Amino acid sequence: MRRREFIALVGGAAVWPVAARAQQSDRMRRIGLLMSTVQTDPEETSSVAAYVQALGRAGWIPGRNVTIDYRWGAGEPSHFQKHAQELVGLAPDVIFAKGACIPAIAQTTFTIPIVFAAFSDFLAETYVGSFAQPRGNITGFTTNETTLVGKRLEILKEISPRTTRVLLIRGARPETRTQFLLAAQFSPSLGIAATDCPAENDGDIESAIASFVREPDGGITIAFDAFNIVHRGKITELAERYRLPAVYFNRSFAVSGGLVSYGFDQARQFADAAGYVDRILKGEKPSDLPVQAPTKFELVINLKTAKALGLTISRDFLLLADEVIE
Repeated sequence: MRRREFIALVGGAAVWPVAARAQQSDRMRRIGLLMSTVQTDPEETSSVAAYVQALGRAGWIPGRNVTIDYRWGAGEPSHFQKHAQELVGLAPDVIFAKGACIPAIAQTTFTIPIVFAAFSDFLAETYVGSFAQPRGNITGFTTNETTLVGKRLEILKEISPRTTRVLLIRGARPETRTQFLLAAQFSPSLGIAATDCPAENDGDIESAIASFVREPDGGITIAFDAFNIVHRGKITELAERYRLPAVYFNRSFAVSGGLVSYGFDQARQFADAAGYVDRILKGEKPSDLPVQAPTKFELVINLKTAKALGLTISRDFLLLADEVIE
């Protein structure tokens, strides 16, 4: 299997040398870690583990010369704000935050350095200005959703050519609407009409899908959003129940029974973000560290689900996959 490589929008992927254990300050340093998802999610905890391991390779060992304070937002905006205030109150040297938490933490402190990961490019621009030279106290790594929203629709049409309607599921926060607008802009070129599904809970998702399937030839795509990760089980269950082809943004959806996923390697991006945290702890400023976009993306196909939906995946398309789940 091989990865598909794309040209980076900004700066290229970060590549960090394996650091020898450098002399660190005798002072115990403090890192705040703010996640938008749930601590029980294996994909999320695996990414956090990759981040902590990368810090260790740079010489930062929890309990020895650094303390890491964890907060998990469980996809709830009210939790994001509460946890952001708690972490800022601990006066960390730097805060690492994922995705949907960024607005909350960025509005809570303008002085503590912030490194983000898994944050959409169109939202990141609001907070950093220039990707090449970020303003203020924030920098990090984006998801490149401006391109990926359309790419996932192309994949949906490739594997299910009869699809003429798509339901885009997203958390009901204003900033996620941009992903629907991108889908609505791109979908007509594929002969697809996009329908918005802003949801606040499982019931919203279920009622929207039940209404959507009253007409034929539908499919599903989802916004890159903590809400959808938290509600992954319900989304994949409903797609299976209503026999809807679906394309997701993270391999965990395909592993959970989703048809196809296409997105960046989150664990790798977390490890890259640890490199920025290391550099800040050693004296660099966020404004010296350019915002970066992923250059490699994973295509995962669940062949078992495809067969259950009566879809035939072409050999050429299978050869493009990084992983095929039998």
